[in-house]
Amino acid sequence: MPLVYDELRRLATARMANERSDHTLQATALVHEAYLRLVGPVKAQHWNGRVHFFAAAAQAMRRILVENARRKGRIRHGAEQRRIDLDTFDVADENASQDLLILDEAITSLAQDDETAAEVVKLRYFAGMTIAQTAAALGISDDAINRKWAFARACLYQTIYGDPED
Repeated sequence: MPLVYDELRRLATARMANERSDHTLQATALVHEAYLRLVGPVKAQHWNGRVHFFAAAAQAMRRILVENARRKGRIRHGAEQRRIDLDTFDVADENASQDLLILDEAITSLAQDDETAAEVVKLRYFAGMTIAQTAAALGISDDAINRKWAFARACLYQTIYGDPED
């Protein structure tokens, strides 16, 4: 754990930077929850190296954030009510959880058409990997990653915002 904790913390901090400012989940808690899911007692995991471990960690963090956003969206958890701090009120932050759910649905939809492109999005966006690191993780060339990344962004944009001509 000491060998990977700082890197996991960096990934979690990067993910949490995109969340609302009053988010109840903090980067440290996200790291700990992801780590428990990765090495928990359910089954033994075998990692094919550092990149494979961090890709799995990014996936675990994504799932935790999506589950948290879904939980917050439930009526019994105050889905209709919003906490507003008048001193730091920021209109742009209100839809962060909803945006994460929309992005998750778009990635799921993309995975049905092109699983590799969806994996590229997960590794680039959620794990913060570079093109070279993503290529190494998936075992394909940098050029192929660039093409998949461009394709995935276009598909996600179209899924989220719709066809500009409609």
